[in-house]
Amino acid sequence: MGNLHTIPFNPDTQNTSNDALILAALERVGESFRVMLWEQAKENGLSPIQVQSLIFLHTHSASKATVTYLSKEFNVTKATMSDVVKVLTEKKLVVRKDNPADSRAQVLKLTAAGKKVAETTGGFANTLLQYIGQLGDAQKAGLKTILLELIYHLYQENIITMQRMCFSCTHFSGEGDQHFCNLLRLPLLPETLRLDCPEHELRKD
Repeated sequence: MGNLHTIPFNPDTQNTSNDALILAALERVGESFRVMLWEQAKENGLSPIQVQSLIFLHTHSASKATVTYLSKEFNVTKATMSDVVKVLTEKKLVVRKDNPADSRAQVLKLTAAGKKVAETTGGFANTLLQYIGQLGDAQKAGLKTILLELIYHLYQENIITMQRMCFSCTHFSGEGDQHFCNLLRLPLLPETLRLDCPEHELRKD
């Protein structure tokens, strides 16, 4: 059996290591998202991933509205996402349309009912959003930078397979703290860095 004092979720480890405590705190925040999302899903007779899919389709462009893209977005197999879409279609929340860009694939489109559910459930984390809104500008900028760098690290480790942030974009350039977007022609400061950019193009490393 491993040494308990090397496990970051052990309270004794957290009491002597801020690294472990921060990791455990992030896990708690992640759990809160799951709880809030599950409550919204239950109220609408859906599963969490079905709700997430509706919200994603409502807030992103048609070019991303395919089963293949959704499966990558949510880190599930294409077969699993096909089952999700099948249920949403049966519930008349989503319809399949021919994809003008690819005759072999179909684009997913929300129905009026699907849009209503997406708009209703899209604020599932508003309790946390209200707290973040009370932070000072410097706190928000520092927290944003840390989280973006953490997410990019997870992406580089292939833990997160899909993201559309500045650091992985072909239009991103710079060294150290000096970053620039060559598409929008603007410096990328903590307040202008993006996590989910509509103009994102994955850089080929």
